[in-house]
Amino acid sequence: MKALISAIEAIDDIEVFGRVKSVQGLLIEIVGPVRELRVGGRVQIETVNNESLAAEIIGFKDGHALCLPFGQLSGVRLGCKAVFQRHDGAAFPSEGWLGRVINANGEPIDGKGPLPRGAIPYPLRQNPLLAHDRVRVGEPLDLGVRCLNTFTTVCEGQRLGIFAGSGVGKSVLMSMLARNTNVDVAVIGLIGERGREVHEFIQEYLGEEGLKHAVVVVATSDEAALMRRQAAYMSLALSEYFRDQGKRVLCMMDSLTRFAMAQREIGLAIGEPPTAKGYPPTVFTELPRLLERAGPGTPTTGSVTGLFTVLVEGDDHNEPIADTVRGILDGHIVMERGIAERGRYPAVNVLRSISRTMPGCVPVNFRPVLQKARELMSIYSDMEELIRLGAYRKGSDPKVDRAIAINPALEGFLSQQREETTTVAEGYAMLEAIIAEAEATG
Repeated sequence: MKALISAIEAIDDIEVFGRVKSVQGLLIEIVGPVRELRVGGRVQIETVNNESLAAEIIGFKDGHALCLPFGQLSGVRLGCKAVFQRHDGAAFPSEGWLGRVINANGEPIDGKGPLPRGAIPYPLRQNPLLAHDRVRVGEPLDLGVRCLNTFTTVCEGQRLGIFAGSGVGKSVLMSMLARNTNVDVAVIGLIGERGREVHEFIQEYLGEEGLKHAVVVVATSDEAALMRRQAAYMSLALSEYFRDQGKRVLCMMDSLTRFAMAQREIGLAIGEPPTAKGYPPTVFTELPRLLERAGPGTPTTGSVTGLFTVLVEGDDHNEPIADTVRGILDGHIVMERGIAERGRYPAVNVLRSISRTMPGCVPVNFRPVLQKARELMSIYSDMEELIRLGAYRKGSDPKVDRAIAINPALEGFLSQQREETTTVAEGYAMLEAIIAEAEATG
């Protein structure tokens, strides 16, 4: 009955329409009853092929509505009828969406038939929960990846960024996290992904077991900027639905950079001034609004733990998007090309990675072990060039000697195969044994 009532409420009372006045690039200008319109509203443009092209109102100029399409502009001509819709985009998720692959509009693309329609609509552009309504982050979350469990421990409801260049192993790390993280539901948003890699990620990396408790939202790189941006909104809307069902949700998004690029296209299309690296101001407004939707819930709901990848251009970790996101999130995981080139995966630089909930979420008796491991890795990192060149003479510094001796064991600890999984307790025990052996022999 709730679904029927929602469907009835979605029907417009009267048809309000305008006409296409001009098309410049991707920007469609529509004349009509502007007083009935609003930014973010939806428009259905009737093309010459007797088809319908969805568009979104992104601004106004000289009394006309400016729109961007969700698809190709072929078939749009001057004078085409443009029907304005009263309702903005919303999803109607249900438990039956688990194990499915959908597009940014919430339509199935996996060939498994239609999706069951939920009773309650979830707006795609929802406001984040109020800060004083949220609970604090929960207990440490088992990610199944030992280098992250030990050195960047994540708590339930925390938000972390995964910063890496292209081809460093982000997708493989994401698949490990999606399969192994101890949560009820995983929502995975593939934003601007290569079309070839979608099936590869779902079938090979994620697998049937990982897909059973997940929903995958896909917007490939060839789709319109609005579709790529909306895929991010859809991912958060689904996460909020499962959170409100009392579930612990893992929301993973690859990548925030492509979301920012889509917003850049939209902003520049309506004449926004470009600022840092060509990104208009709305990019830096939309990023916190999107990211703040993840996080702890209220006392009566579940939580959304967010893991968002950032594609750093040219391995520059201080470029505008990376710098902005790092200031919003509760920590960052840095993946480096140099580590991947020497064959250690996941290629996480633990010395440059940080979780802002540490050390509070680490057992008190383990903190000295963690501090000692970081100290030895830092000493080895400082002397690495001299050691490889043979310029360091053994016996010159006992601490450096100990760091050299323990380095192979630590590298083995940080390395993990895609099929492996290690719990938080197992990771602590393994690292403690390595440090204890180093202390005994040192």
